[in-house]
Amino acid sequence: MRTAAVTAGGIMGKFIYDGNIKIDFEDRLLAHLQAVMMAKVRRGESFPFTWKDDVSTGGGRTTVYIHPNVSLVFKYHGSRSPQLSPAWLHALTYNANSGRGLYVIPEPDDLAPRESQRRDEMVFREVPNDQAPAASAP
Repeated sequence: MRTAAVTAGGIMGKFIYDGNIKIDFEDRLLAHLQAVMMAKVRRGESFPFTWKDDVSTGGGRTTVYIHPNVSLVFKYHGSRSPQLSPAWLHALTYNANSGRGLYVIPEPDDLAPRESQRRDEMVFREVPNDQAPAASAP
């Protein structure tokens, strides 16, 4: 069994790919990965999933190809379902939809401005012109 190098000391669950690749992920991360993967698989989408392996297992990284016909098992250590972060789901989904595929990233700060908020801040307003137009010379 392998361990991902992205553990944060939380309760560890397992992601089992096609019955033979088992990798430990923190339960909260695993719940987010499951939500993203299952949404894509339900739509019939295939994509690569990459993670960094723990140094204790030799380091490096592993990539598996997620598709609707492969067995995916999400085994949680804890009994409670973690609360999902919309910002983290959005970031993971964005990655999964890219050419690089899904890869593990840290949970984004929910307080960070998002692209849509930045667009709202870039509103162009009309500037009042207090001067009368200049008369043109004959």
